[in-house]
Amino acid sequence: MRTLFAIAVSLVLAACATPQVADTASAPVSVRIIAFNDFHGALEPPHLAVPATAPDGSAVSVPAGGAAYLASAVRRLREQNPNSIVVSAGDLISASPLVSAQFLDEPTILAMNMIGLDFNALGNHEFDRGRAELLRMQNGGCVQHTQRTPCSLDPGFPGARFRFLAANVRTEDGQTLFPAYGIRTFGSGASEVKVGIIGLPLRGAATLVTPAGIAGLTFGDEADAINALVPRLRAEGVDAIVVVIHEGVETRVGYNDHSCAGVNGDLMPILARLDPGVDLVVSGHTHKAYVCDYGQIDPTRPFLVTSAGRSGTLLTDISLVIDPVRGRVIERRGDNLIVQGEAYTGAAGPVPLSGLFPVYPRDPAVAALIARYVEAAGPLANRVVGRLSGPALREEAPSGESVLGNLIADAHLAATRAPENGGAQIAFTNQTSVRADLVPAADGSVTFGQLFTAQPFGNNLIVKSMTGRQIRALLEQQFDSGSNTLTRPIMLLPSRGLTYSYDLTRPAGQRILELRLNGQPIADDAAYRVAMNSFLATGGDNFTLFREGANPFGGPLDIDALERYVAAGNPTTPPEANRIRRVAPPPGQ
Repeated sequence: MRTLFAIAVSLVLAACATPQVADTASAPVSVRIIAFNDFHGALEPPHLAVPATAPDGSAVSVPAGGAAYLASAVRRLREQNPNSIVVSAGDLISASPLVSAQFLDEPTILAMNMIGLDFNALGNHEFDRGRAELLRMQNGGCVQHTQRTPCSLDPGFPGARFRFLAANVRTEDGQTLFPAYGIRTFGSGASEVKVGIIGLPLRGAATLVTPAGIAGLTFGDEADAINALVPRLRAEGVDAIVVVIHEGVETRVGYNDHSCAGVNGDLMPILARLDPGVDLVVSGHTHKAYVCDYGQIDPTRPFLVTSAGRSGTLLTDISLVIDPVRGRVIERRGDNLIVQGEAYTGAAGPVPLSGLFPVYPRDPAVAALIARYVEAAGPLANRVVGRLSGPALREEAPSGESVLGNLIADAHLAATRAPENGGAQIAFTNQTSVRADLVPAADGSVTFGQLFTAQPFGNNLIVKSMTGRQIRALLEQQFDSGSNTLTRPIMLLPSRGLTYSYDLTRPAGQRILELRLNGQPIADDAAYRVAMNSFLATGGDNFTLFREGANPFGGPLDIDALERYVAAGNPTTPPEANRIRRVAPPPGQ
């Protein structure tokens, strides 16, 4: 009996000792997360520069972007650590340059297959062409869902080999439109670790796309969706939880600043509610670049929050060091890396390569893919449509308006002003639809490809009747309707002849002042014919009052209107940004 007891005790002690043995035998495992966001089909170098600082403290502009260079940068990071996951925080497609958009963003999906993207959390722009077309992007095929013909260059489009994620988007049957999460496993035995990736768009995506395209879908609360999945992932043995979300913060710090200084925006209240078990938040949507240790803001939630700007100009290189015995992250760090590939000449002059930062070679396979699509789009993209007397830039004036936005609004008014075209007296375009500067060549010429890149959505113009009171209320919606915030108050650009000022110190409903059309006050009870794109006409960008307009009249495509307007001038002179005036607050406010 005593012998049996001794044997039993020795077995129990041996079992109890097993974790200690594993603890000493299993070293921490480093997993690399390679992240980017808001790529927007930027296959060719987007002619964007990342502002950086030289070792001597001087400012330097570093040319960045291009899918072939992005592929090389990703490959170099993967080679340094085989335990790697590549993620995108949404808006991978749509709002794209012509070389991708003309082919329904099929070449972007093909390029990302080659680059080795693992997961893409849906953004709002993934829904631009509707649910059916989005499903085609994932599953492949050539069924036509839009005005453009699919598979026009590559028959048998295979779809994405990576997985779309949408944890908070549910269909009519209550299921998520795409999986809520994915899991990647690295190592084996006692050294095995699992990383869970939760992906989702911002809840407000439903207000940023044409309602018909998302009929039947519901967009749930982001934090609720994430928090509900944390215990499920832990039950599946996940050691690290990564959230990839298409929502972000505003910040004015440098592209790789780690201070979290001045961060604010719609992601902040979501972060404040997240389960502390989250280890990393990869974000997007605001096109800002940051690496923030949220533990500096809330020590109970010591996760990293990152974003890599836009258009493939940056990659965020993130390391999660995981203890496989305790099943948790013991160290996390990240840096934004500039994807420097080739020099270019912009509106301000040449932007040369910088020897202060790595220069990546072009990936030959991805470059060859892009070259085929560039050649196919060339005749349309390179067609000269007219001349400009100078650049029309997206840069915002102190009032919030931009020269390019005003130019586009003028083009929409010109296309709809005749009685037979709707009889418009006023036109509005939205800041979010203005995507790239219009910089003419040395002879002033502008190509269709440039126009399309500046205004890539292909919306029809609609003219509706609205009262002066409705127009005033519509302009008020810029300040606090849905996700519209005071951090960027001017979101509607007016056509020539419409002027007003605004005072943000006044109460809601009284902030629009001196509203005039051709010098005459807008009368509350008078009716005016107002042109808008079809996105705004259905309440896009939270401008719900556009839906109340009466007697709608359908007009041409917005890109066609812009082309005709630029072609009519010889050359066309961009307008000044002088239609809106911001009333400065009193000193001390």
